[in-house]
Amino acid sequence: MDLTWLGHACFRMRGREGIVLTDPPDPKSGHAISKTDAQVVTISHDHPGHSSLKSVGGEPVVLRGPGEYEVREVLVTGVGTFHDDEKGSARGRNTVFAIRLDDLVVCHLGDLGHELHATALERIGDVDIVLVPISGAEVNLTAARAAEVIHQLEPKVVVPMSYDPDKKDTHFDRLLHELGVKELTPVPKLSVTRGSLPENVQVVALDSRAR
Repeated sequence: MDLTWLGHACFRMRGREGIVLTDPPDPKSGHAISKTDAQVVTISHDHPGHSSLKSVGGEPVVLRGPGEYEVREVLVTGVGTFHDDEKGSARGRNTVFAIRLDDLVVCHLGDLGHELHATALERIGDVDIVLVPISGAEVNLTAARAAEVIHQLEPKVVVPMSYDPDKKDTHFDRLLHELGVKELTPVPKLSVTRGSLPENVQVVALDSRAR
């Protein structure tokens, strides 16, 4: 499977079983992406930066909200969470998606704003790769809370998202510190198979393809 960061919370997962696109942004949101075909689109919450189909080609199945989904051979579990740590009273609901593609489970946290409770962890299940937002408490997760969610999920690969790679980003730097990582060199994409997963957790910074 090839994982490419298109910008903000939008990723393209390309595998033998199809192409999955997460949280495609509206071009007017400040996070424009190039036109991208997909068979499956997941939307974590209704917000211009996360829920526009204007840049999505093909005839994708669009998944919103909690539930168990199967599209072609792609299995997706949507788990209800919140956009804040006040049970949604500040910023509403959020859906975490666990996406099984090519025998790998990628967990897209959307704009999760809190640590995961036991029921959510059980529904998400085992995770190989986690896509974690680090915009800070005013938007989603602080670095410290993101690190705690990572420890809860116990993935093999961590990919930060929802930060500006072209700027000195304190949330990104703080997350690396929390995870004991001194330096990272961004790569264009992550190509991974079940057999190539690292034994110990690895943090991968991806180049953003945002326009």
